[in-house]
Amino acid sequence: TFFDDAKQFDLNTSHVDSERTFFIPSRVLTTTNGSSRKPVMVELRHPSSSLGSRVASSPIKRDEDTSPLIHDHFSQHDENHPRHSSRDRERSFWWQTYSFSSFSKDDPRFSQRGSRISLFLLLFVAIAGLISVFSILHRLNSPYLCIKDGIVLHCPRVKEKPSLWENPFSATTSWKPCAERREGGISDLPSENETSGYLFIHAEGGLNQQRIAICNAVAVAKIMNATLILPVLKQDQIWKDQTKFEDIFDVDHFINYLKDDVRIVRDIPEWFTDKSELFTSIRRTVKNIPKYAPAQFYIDNVLPRIKEKKIMSLKPFVDRLGYDNVPPEINRLRCRVNYHALKFLPEIEQMSDLLVSRMRNRTGSPNPYMALHLRFEKGMVGLSFCDFVGTREEKARMAEYRQKEWPRRYKNGTHLWQLALQKRKEGRCPLEPGEVAVILRAMGYPKETQIYVASGQVYGGQNRMAPLRNMFPNLVTKEELASKEELAAFRKHVTSLAALDFLVCLKSDVFVMTHGGNFAKLIIGARRYVGHRQKSIKPDKGLMSKSFGDPYMGWANFVEDVVITHQTRTGLPEETFPNYDLWENPLTPCMCKA
Repeated sequence: TFFDDAKQFDLNTSHVDSERTFFIPSRVLTTTNGSSRKPVMVELRHPSSSLGSRVASSPIKRDEDTSPLIHDHFSQHDENHPRHSSRDRERSFWWQTYSFSSFSKDDPRFSQRGSRISLFLLLFVAIAGLISVFSILHRLNSPYLCIKDGIVLHCPRVKEKPSLWENPFSATTSWKPCAERREGGISDLPSENETSGYLFIHAEGGLNQQRIAICNAVAVAKIMNATLILPVLKQDQIWKDQTKFEDIFDVDHFINYLKDDVRIVRDIPEWFTDKSELFTSIRRTVKNIPKYAPAQFYIDNVLPRIKEKKIMSLKPFVDRLGYDNVPPEINRLRCRVNYHALKFLPEIEQMSDLLVSRMRNRTGSPNPYMALHLRFEKGMVGLSFCDFVGTREEKARMAEYRQKEWPRRYKNGTHLWQLALQKRKEGRCPLEPGEVAVILRAMGYPKETQIYVASGQVYGGQNRMAPLRNMFPNLVTKEELASKEELAAFRKHVTSLAALDFLVCLKSDVFVMTHGGNFAKLIIGARRYVGHRQKSIKPDKGLMSKSFGDPYMGWANFVEDVVITHQTRTGLPEETFPNYDLWENPLTPCMCKA
């Protein structure tokens, strides 16, 4: 039901109250006798506003007999009020003081006493002036009372207007990146022959999993004081792409940037003749490394074997180094590798800049754009074991696919329905394209928003994409932005195409993820590292599943829930915690207080 409501919802229309809200400093509200009192609720209305029952129920009407801002309604015969105004009292006080001073000048008996009184009065005036200055300065930074419709609200003096395209400036200035290398530092690294030995790793998986493995390899080499051989990129059965390190990354920059941290060589040393042994021999391979192993594990179990054999291979090497169980300088080194040392080849950078430029000028004038990482490929849908909208034929084909690919998890299939419900409640299911569209419209993004889609082949094809495309027709991919000839050089390696998506998403004004994974968390972490200014939206899928499943929730309530829930899920600074993910939140080890 949200689709029809959302499409009919005009985001360009806003209902503005004809009343104006005025800001009154909380410290100026006092009673007529100068004593402090409870803040008075004052309501000032625009002349165009109606003067009906709302005015009658106004706090100023109810409290007009005690309001310090209104004086003309006092009766002259009211015995409860003084006959003289405060101005008269002040004038009589200063006149009496002047008369006393004049009298004391003529009378020698009061000359000495009068001079002391005059000095005291001057000192009193000076102190009162200082207090007034400090009070004014303090009031400039004090909270103000926002008074509207008879309700007193404490508001900040200066409040930034919410933006769809960037985080508030005031919330993004407290941290700065500090993982870059030290310029002009003296390297204390031993020579290649004096290190503990050679370390060789296989970086498996897709581009982003390989990126994390490379960062961890540099860190492990530092922990053991070993020489790192340039990692080999080994694709798994899903990617089926033989790409070398130098096909994606700038090798010279990588080695040179880390020259003061770790000794890195391009190839296996010549004295080791049987290079194939590193790929096949068990004697040269360290296996059974636990996931998220501490630094001490490598010192106790891997370092002795490297010293003995002089060259060892680590396999597998996916997530084999922890976060909070390693020294802070090691985590900082991992960030240095990720954000500074690993650079894509110049041709990949240039092509990504061209795609970004075309995204920003699709309307004929400069415009912001959103990057959407849509994870709804057939493999992801099948692996999630979640239930999605579809026909009986689609569900039957998906069940057969799951049984073929993951027979141990599938078993006989009787338990899958309950598992799917539980995973959806916990927010562990990928968002469908239609669900993404509704969430973005509820956040306030208009139909004209330019969206770059980074995705594989969407499960369900155009029928599955129809709700998203109907609500946001300006959806484009890299294949639509660039010609076949421009992309031909990058089709040799699937990893190169993934690198283009990575950079276009990284440089977008707003990045939206729909499911977890290395791609999304590396993007969010990198955007945080440069200052938290760029919005990186991480939908609360657990809460959204409850809203989507509530048949009684209207569009207005849904919009309110979405906006409130995601105010702090936009890539703002977050405190780290034990076992946190360094790649998604590099705050503590890799960033410093600004």
